[in-house]
Amino acid sequence: MIDSSGTSPATPAPAAPAATTPSRPAFPFGAHLAAVRTAADALLADAAAAGLDASVPTCPGWRVANVVAHQGMVHRWTTANLRLDPTPVPTEAEILATVPHADLLAWFAAGITEMAAAFAAADPDVAALVFLDDAPPPRDFWARRQAHETGMHAVDVLAARLGRRPTAVEAAIPRDLALDGLDELLTGFVTRGRNGLCDAEATSIAVVPDDALPAAPLAWFLEVLPEGIRTMRTTPERTPAADAVFRGTAAQLHLGLWNRGDEVRVDGRADLLARWAERVQITWG
Repeated sequence: MIDSSGTSPATPAPAAPAATTPSRPAFPFGAHLAAVRTAADALLADAAAAGLDASVPTCPGWRVANVVAHQGMVHRWTTANLRLDPTPVPTEAEILATVPHADLLAWFAAGITEMAAAFAAADPDVAALVFLDDAPPPRDFWARRQAHETGMHAVDVLAARLGRRPTAVEAAIPRDLALDGLDELLTGFVTRGRNGLCDAEATSIAVVPDDALPAAPLAWFLEVLPEGIRTMRTTPERTPAADAVFRGTAAQLHLGLWNRGDEVRVDGRADLLARWAERVQITWG
């Protein structure tokens, strides 16, 4: 085509592809189940080494027996949800009152076996309870939740064996699993209504792993507003400016933001990390 000047117009350059928002980490159902088993085996081994009466530095006021009873209760609650069984699950206090100390680790192991059978039998879209934002389908939700729940409580029992908070290297949480756990925490847990991090002052936090996957880089940007937290998945390169940037490996961030580690670095307002540790508490019930 010739324009009015008698020359051919330049061919416009193709438009750059629109930046896409990263999606939930691709962590398959079977990998979550394998992570549950790995964490459960570590929990059992460290509980036997530490002893059921050992104090748990990462859960003040708890002993190893409390962790074992709590996590075993949650496994049985998960099994009941997958089976759509409304029968109440005994509480931690009831378990500790009825299961002899000498039998507690075997009782925990039996719960893992029963839960694995429930996962194997469950339909992916089983009409089970799902209680987090941005959750995968129910069966996958529960596999993901128990991978991270069991993993974090295995860290608690490791802390009891060591007598202190473990490092990320000692906790040995794989990078991909830690990224998935961060995503669950930041997009599923902390966005549920108003929590202790929210006050009259609006702030922002970026969570940027040092070791994000090159093929699927992932970071998170949190708007902390008086009415609640809004989380956006982003990438390390496209993360908006924030009042504080929490940095570390995925495992360091995963442990630190669950209040199990001390290796998170902060650019900007260090007080926001201290506020997180004080006010972001995920508890049962």
